Order: sequence, then structure tokens, then C-alpha cells
Amino acid sequence: MFPNSLSGRFLALTIIFVMLAEVFIFVPSIARYRQDYLMNRLERGQIASLALLANDMIDPELELELLRNAGVFNVVLRRDEIRELMLASPMPSPVAATFDMREPPATTLIADAFGRLFDPTDEVIRVIGNPTKDAGLLIEITMATAELRASMIDYGLRILLLSAVISIFTATLLFFAVRALLVKPIKGVVSAMKSYAAAPDDARRIIQPGASVRELAEAEHALRAMQTDLTSMLRQKDRLAALGGAVAKVSHDLRNILTTAQLFADRIEASEDPVVSRMAPKLMNSISRAVNLCESTLAFGKAEEPPPKLDLVSLARIVHDVIEGERLAIADGGVQLRDDVPPGLMVRADPEQLYRILSNLVRNARQALDAAKKDGEIEVAAAEDAEAWRVTIRDTGPGLPPKAQEYLFQPFQGGARKGGAGLGLAISAELARGHGGVLELTSTGPEGTCFTLSLPKTVVTAGRAAE
Repeated sequence: MFPNSLSGRFLALTIIFVMLAEVFIFVPSIARYRQDYLMNRLERGQIASLALLANDMIDPELELELLRNAGVFNVVLRRDEIRELMLASPMPSPVAATFDMREPPATTLIADAFGRLFDPTDEVIRVIGNPTKDAGLLIEITMATAELRASMIDYGLRILLLSAVISIFTATLLFFAVRALLVKPIKGVVSAMKSYAAAPDDARRIIQPGASVRELAEAEHALRAMQTDLTSMLRQKDRLAALGGAVAKVSHDLRNILTTAQLFADRIEASEDPVVSRMAPKLMNSISRAVNLCESTLAFGKAEEPPPKLDLVSLARIVHDVIEGERLAIADGGVQLRDDVPPGLMVRADPEQLYRILSNLVRNARQALDAAKKDGEIEVAAAEDAEAWRVTIRDTGPGLPPKAQEYLFQPFQGGARKGGAGLGLAISAELARGHGGVLELTSTGPEGTCFTLSLPKTVVTAGRAAE
């Protein structure tokens, strides 16, 4: 429990801090004890001198007994400006130091006390003070330091022992209080996390906040919110996995159906009807792109989007095909499609994948305008600089909702319209990365939305790739 547990460390720190506080109490208290000890000797010396004041002549043996009881060697009393030796006995050594106890500063008392505490030498010292009850102007005594130091050590040991008992008792109370108020609730949170980790899809294992401590209650609520979101995401992941499998199966069967339709379209293309002859190539292109889309959907489901076959292609021709395909879906002509691509602009890209990127973006813009039931304009423009070709797709639609912006380019989550799966932007962004480029949302709002597709001009050779 102790070295590495919260309770054990808290117990140890409590003992240390209480002992440290007791040390700060011990320093002035030991100085105070020495002051009281010396003042007591002064009072006892003064009381011993009263016998001489009552009787000018006393027996030498009585004088020695009075001095021994007072714990001093001699007593000097100053009365009426006369300094008089009241009691005297032989001193074992000369006076080593003099201490004036008449209102000494605290720092001096502390320094003198610790100086005596750490000095084992038995010396004779002179102590000066004021007589009690105004019985004179000044009183002096001489005394040995051995008994003073022994008494100070005994007092200090008793103080330290009492401090240790108080520290252990206080730390024990705090230990049990912390275990009840903090450690047990924290262990409960840890147990709830372990239980949830064992089966994150089981909603019954989501923690139920119940801590009384505010910080722990906040942690439990945050953990509950995280677990709830994670459980929802796991369920959504399972649904998306099932949906992905279903889409892959549908795409596989749809590809077979479109292949059959392609064979019939080949026969229709041979018709001599001028209207059929004019529409047949567009029908063939649409069916071919539908077949490619099914194959790409299968590849996306396997996370195996084929690498692009890069070549210099006419951007204007691809944009023209995209716009012509979208014009067929515009019923009343309320949406205007504009092409602002220089006719001779060539870009290095896979034509089919570039068509899919632009088609997804233009279709999304057209569907946004249709959903808003407003007339508008969609413009595809292009420019180039020394580093890249840049294609912008701009519309005057209502802009992307906040959820679509938050999950932009994420499959099945970034859909901007009701019923949308959000695959178009995810596929377009992945295809752009396959070209070494990037698809970015440049701006969105009530005035419209703008996407920018950047395709790099540089080609990474084997030598540069190895750098």
C-alpha cells in the first residue's frame, strides 16, 4: 500500500509536514524555555538574598545552602546605586560570558539558546536581570551551564516526542479521511474504467456518477460523456461496417447490370437516327463512368483505391464533360453552370479520377442549390503558377452546415444534405491525395461555398524519393 499508493504517500507527507511545523514551533519554544530558566535562577537568587537582608550576619553553611538551593554561585544586588555582593561561594572557573535578560531581542534569545544547546562545555556565566517587585535596581548571579544544558535537552526531547505523537495521530486521521473521501472513489472510477474496457459496447457498464467531492464528480461526468460517445461510435462503426459490406455487394451486382447495359448501348450507337447518334456517345460515357464508379466503390470498401495513371490531359475537356453531364440533371434551368478554364491548359492527372473529383464537387454544389430551392450559379475556374495547377469550384448556395464542416472529408459522416452518405467528398479527397495534391474547403457561408483542388507540377523521381 505505502510507497507507491496515494494513501501511503499522503501519510508520509503529512508526518513530514507536521514535524516541520513542530520544528518551527520548537525553535522559539526552546529559547523561551532557556529565558524562563535563567529568570527563575534570578528570582531564586533574589529570594536567597532576602535572608541576608533580614539578618546582616548569617552562618556560612546556611549561605552555601541558600546558594545551592538557588542553583547559583553568588548573588549581587544593586540597591540605591550601590552594587553589593549579597551571597558568595567559590566558583570552579572564571566567568565565560555575561547575558543580560532585561528585554533581550528574540533573535538574541534564539541564538544564545542554540549556542548553549550545541556547546557541551560546562562554563560559568553571569546573568543580569531586574529584581522582582522592584526590590532593587539590578540583580546579578553566576551559575554553571551544565544543569541548564541538561534541562534544555530534556525539554527538547519531550517536545520532539510530543511532536512525533501529534504528527502520527494527525497523519493517521488524515490517512483514513483521504481513503474514505478520495482513494475509494478514485478506485471506483478505475474499476468502472476497467469494467467498461472489458465490454465497451455494453451500455450497462457506463459509469454512474455518484461522488460527493466536486472534482471527482466532474471527472465521473466527463468519463461518462466519453464512454457514452465511444459506445455510440462503436455501434456506428458496426453499422458502417455492415453498410460497407452491403454497398460492396450492391456495387458488384450493379457493375454486372451496367456491363449488360453497355452491350446494348453499343448496339444503339449503330442506329442511323440522328438524335440517337448524338445522344449515344454521352450514354456510353455515362455507362462507362458508372461501371468505373462501381469498381471504385468496391476498391474503396477494400481500402485499395488504385493509384492514378498520371498523364498530361486537357482540363478544359474534362470540365466540359462534367458540366454537360450535370446540365442533363437541371430541369428548369434555374442553376447556371459556368466554365472558366483556359482552353489550352494541360494538367498532369488521371483523367477518370480527375473527372470523378470534379463531378462530385459540381454535383454537391448543384444538389445544395436544389435543396435550398433557389437559383444560383456554379463556376469551375482554373489557374496555374510555378508550383501547381489550381482548380476552384465555387457556388452561390447556402453554405455548408456546421456538422458537415466538422466531419468534412470523412466517409458516412460529412454529408451536407439530408439523405447524403458523405462519400463524395471523402472519395474526392482520397483521389486528390493519390495525385500528390490536396482538396481544401476555401470558404463557406451564406454567400456560397468554394473548394480548391491543387495538383502539384513537380514529379518525384527515384533519385529525389531516395533523398
